[in-house]
Amino acid sequence: MPAEPEDVLGVTVVVTHKTLPNQRDAVRALWEKHLAPAVLDNPGHLAYYYGIDSDDSDGITAFQHYRTAEDARTFLEHPAYRAYEREVAPLLAGPPEVSRLVPTWIKRGK
Repeated sequence: MPAEPEDVLGVTVVVTHKTLPNQRDAVRALWEKHLAPAVLDNPGHLAYYYGIDSDDSDGITAFQHYRTAEDARTFLEHPAYRAYEREVAPLLAGPPEVSRLVPTWIKRGK
């Protein structure tokens, strides 16, 4: 039986936040405080990109590439993630948009 794409290439989660006006720096500071260290220590994260939107002063997008779907689910239970969620909620204009992708082709670094 052939392997499913997510078994071979992992799972990517794309999270887009819209902050309240002029709160993007505060949200980023909370991300750096709570999530950056947790991501760096998490072997389930194969890649992680945190980006501020060039065209929207209140926009932030994170691309999170996990080894498995289970790794993605498990990270949602991490104490740092829970603390981030609690502290960041009052700074957001609404809930984030979340998309889950199954990569079908990846250019790997050399």
